Amino acid sequence: MSKPLTSGSSDERLTTVGLLFESSAGLRRLFHRKLDQSGATANQSFDILIRLARSQQSELRMSELAAQASLTPSGLTRAVDRLQQQGLVIRRSCPDDRRGSFAQLTPAGRTMMDEAIPEHIAQIDQVLTDVFTPEEEQQLATFLRRLRDYVLEENLASGIICEEAVGACPDDD
Repeated sequence: MSKPLTSGSSDERLTTVGLLFESSAGLRRLFHRKLDQSGATANQSFDILIRLARSQQSELRMSELAAQASLTPSGLTRAVDRLQQQGLVIRRSCPDDRRGSFAQLTPAGRTMMDEAIPEHIAQIDQVLTDVFTPEEEQQLATFLRRLRDYVLEENLASGIICEEAVGACPDDD
């Protein structure tokens, strides 16, 4: 005979967070499958490239990119190495911190993303318009930003991620 459920196991908040995780994983699978079918770059690589494409000067500090892409620093290093070998990304040193470095899209990487992003946006639009009204979509974005900001602050406070992972190296002015 199995053990009875504990009183906390029926808490609806478990379901809410579980649904968030399942939805996130499902969206990644859906979008990555469509990207693979269209001949775009691999899943992890696309996540890195789109973050660079949407960043100022198409670059991010490696630690910030790792935090955004949910990769370990060594996992990001391997992924950026592969993208560098493909000619899509370069690395450059941070002028104010020799330990830090940036990943930056190359012109070939920019061209690839300029072609891939409109298709990706069309896929996103299809999912969002099939599921939400425009008002609900806006509410969802508001709620997700609030949740993201909260977990970022908690992770910073607990030392899971460091300040340099969310900041940028100052420019050499």
